[in-house]
Amino acid sequence: MDETWIATVLASTLRVSTPLILGALAGCLSERAGVIDMGLEGKMLLCAFMAGSVGVVTGSLAWALLAAMAVGVALSMLQGYACVTHRGDQVVTGMAITMTAAGLTVVLGMAWFAQGGQTPPVPESVRLAPWGQSLSPLLQSWPVVGPVLATALTGHNVLVYLSLVLVVLVWWLLYRTRFGLRLRATGENPAMVDAAGLSVKGLRYQALGLNGVLCALAGSYLVLGLNSSFIPHMTAGRGYMALAAMIFGKWHPVGALAACGLFGFLDALSIRLQGAHLPEAWGGGAVPVQAIQALPYVLTVVLLAGFIGKSRAPAALGVPYVKER
Repeated sequence: MDETWIATVLASTLRVSTPLILGALAGCLSERAGVIDMGLEGKMLLCAFMAGSVGVVTGSLAWALLAAMAVGVALSMLQGYACVTHRGDQVVTGMAITMTAAGLTVVLGMAWFAQGGQTPPVPESVRLAPWGQSLSPLLQSWPVVGPVLATALTGHNVLVYLSLVLVVLVWWLLYRTRFGLRLRATGENPAMVDAAGLSVKGLRYQALGLNGVLCALAGSYLVLGLNSSFIPHMTAGRGYMALAAMIFGKWHPVGALAACGLFGFLDALSIRLQGAHLPEAWGGGAVPVQAIQALPYVLTVVLLAGFIGKSRAPAALGVPYVKER
């Protein structure tokens, strides 16, 4: 197999896995605290729209990211108000956020830019610039794997590398800090947390706040890193794929990273295989593009069907906490 082909597939895997990794980490934080987040898709979509809109209007990367984060945190706080404060159904609330975001982005896009729901192309100054090209000559000098690593690991934008760093940071936060211990206890036994004099609602709101920031980064990446403008429904199910990766990874950041890498690899492979032909023994002819593009989504369904019953969710996940008097 050609080394260049392998390197480009690995590079594409990193790029397309980034929003999945960020979304899966967001889900890990909220669900470890006991709040089901079916709204990942909607949060990512609305944050992507806001990042693109503000980026076009202001021409500032900083303002685009801050606007996306403000929207992400606001949506998470709205979710907390419905689910944590008023003990609403967490699945229904999440789906309501996703459905509202899908319609609202189109309506606002048409009203603000009159381009069928799209935004104009984001200025180049707002786009995330590639990093790490200076390391390419060093990696090229390594024997055997050097050329592959140089192509696969360098030249990505900062959010690609930041997503990998955040996997380590979220793992450290959840499993090596007092805050993480309290957060996980909130998702396992909130009554015990309450008995220790800690606020179950406060911890869940904090988890949702971090969740909103990560969703904002995931959505911003789609507009500022992968595409040049916002397109209606551009998340294309990535929020649900991130949710599936989190479940497959057993609500653990490193496990979620591995699952996101697998999804990203299939997505990158589906792009490279477009136009491929079946062997003559199988009748020849081109492989249907739709079948290739469906690979990541088919895997999502298979993993959910096969592993959701085998992975142990946090004991209090989806259960509103009623303070004992």
